Amino acid sequence: MNPLRRLAIRCGRPGAVGGFCQRRPVHSNVVETLRERNFIHSVTNDAAAYKLEKPTPAYCGVDPTADSLHLGNMVTLMGLLHFHLAGHQVLPLVGNATGMIGDPSGKSSERVALGQSTLAKNVAGIEAQLDRFFRRGTRYAAQRMPDLDHRGLKPVRILHNADWYQDMNILAFLGHIGRYARVGTMMARDSVKSRLQSSQGISFTEFSYQLLQAYDFWYLYHHHGCCVQLGGSDQWGNITAGTDLISRMPFSETKNETGETSVLYENLDTSSKGGESGPLGITISLLTTASGEKFGKSAGNAIWLDENRTSAFDVYQFFVKTADADVEKLLKMFTLLPLPRIEQVMLTHREAPERFVAQKLLAAEVTELIHGIPGLQKALCSTAVLFGDQLSSIQQFSEQDFVDTFAHDQRMVSVPASDIEGKSVSDIAVLLGSCQSKSAAARLMSAGGLYWNNKPVVDKMWKPLVGTDDFLGQGTIGILRTGKTSHRILRVISNN
Repeated sequence: MNPLRRLAIRCGRPGAVGGFCQRRPVHSNVVETLRERNFIHSVTNDAAAYKLEKPTPAYCGVDPTADSLHLGNMVTLMGLLHFHLAGHQVLPLVGNATGMIGDPSGKSSERVALGQSTLAKNVAGIEAQLDRFFRRGTRYAAQRMPDLDHRGLKPVRILHNADWYQDMNILAFLGHIGRYARVGTMMARDSVKSRLQSSQGISFTEFSYQLLQAYDFWYLYHHHGCCVQLGGSDQWGNITAGTDLISRMPFSETKNETGETSVLYENLDTSSKGGESGPLGITISLLTTASGEKFGKSAGNAIWLDENRTSAFDVYQFFVKTADADVEKLLKMFTLLPLPRIEQVMLTHREAPERFVAQKLLAAEVTELIHGIPGLQKALCSTAVLFGDQLSSIQQFSEQDFVDTFAHDQRMVSVPASDIEGKSVSDIAVLLGSCQSKSAAARLMSAGGLYWNNKPVVDKMWKPLVGTDDFLGQGTIGILRTGKTSHRILRVISNN
């Protein structure tokens, strides 16, 4: 049976007996969905939060301080994905202007300035990743939300804030925007106060960051009808700076020296802009470690969304090791599983926590969301090879599964069939470099430390036959393990 099908039955995928293809409660207000799933930390405007039944543009910003996003970013992106799936227009914003400044929120020292080439590389990487995240997220959602009409969703529009800063000089910024900022309020922000009390202090550059993010919200509010900004809970000061600027600075104040105002985007529907309730800021609870530390790329424990930085296998392993106390929270925040299904899984998990049912489901869901079904397949194959202790855990995979999973792994060794035929397992252990000699292989077997396809080998003269059940993957793959953690994946190839 295909391993994904097996996982579907075990975890309750759509179409499986006892699966989760039950109706997920659909709220007309996406904020209620976020509250139910424990996303919401704070909102700036309760009245506006309860008036989101109609499609409303929403955004969150990401500064390109690296060429990849990480799990810390994904928490907020999941919130934005819920807006997208509820029919709202979402506007992920790449801060290619603010990225040159650096947000002091949560930082004890000033960021290192990025060069133009590094910034351009980071912007390209993050823009591609945002596009991939929402495409995969929509595909993932379609498998779990029977009522979702994914073809009717509004297209995701990725924006860049350099577009509205590139023609603005310092005099225009101070004259049109700076006059509405109150230094006392800016000084009172937690991100500023904590830096002022440190030995590092804070530069004027980083002190001004909150005003740049405030203007981003103001600009999107007036030019895209964007009424909602999402951010981590450490962004509260920057978000409220934006709602304050929107309330203080009228749109007419952006006229340039010729008296012209910025041109509104074509076909923009501004009927939802602000209204009586005004702009809305939503902060989302930050992802933290068990010790309470913030997850992030500069915290030393980053899980990147780029497979070249963090493989699908490593993503899977990270989540499968989730503490029991955290797994329900992460199932709500990092998956789109219906809440009744999560409750059901948690009941099963509490009955037999040693089986890690909830963690395995979480790991599979998040890996598929980030890396797609091919990435999940690789993660499951790697896990079965490296951690499985039964033949059944690995014989479900095809030759191509093994090849795709270990294509760039030095532990996979391709050997012509003529070099394997008639060879004992001791000969193969030496050929693959697992043992220095046949006598060393024999000693290892005697101690119960040499395994072939997860089964201990006791006969040093045993000769596995190519093309038979002695091998996996249509008779071409053999997994030799010495000890607990040393593996070689033998791939038998044609002599031609």
